[in-house]
Amino acid sequence: MGYEGRHVTCKQFIAFLDEYLVEALGPDVRQEFDAHIAHCAVCLRYLQSYRSSIELANLVSRHPDDAVPVGVPAELLRAILAARGRAKT
Repeated sequence: MGYEGRHVTCKQFIAFLDEYLVEALGPDVRQEFDAHIAHCAVCLRYLQSYRSSIELANLVSRHPDDAVPVGVPAELLRAILAARGRAKT
């Protein structure tokens, strides 16, 4: 499945978010995605939240006995711990 065309939609941005984050998109396509988040506050917030979730998951997995940072939503912490528990089984 590939991205074709111009004028990225929110649905396309979400579908290709992983590729966007690991910079696996070609320069022209990346530019279209950058233009989308420059004008779409919803997708920008989603991207920021997604990045924060990845950072938090990495932090928890590297330092499982450290205190949880202030402001982390309890639902997110439960979801990470549940996913971590499933990964061990």
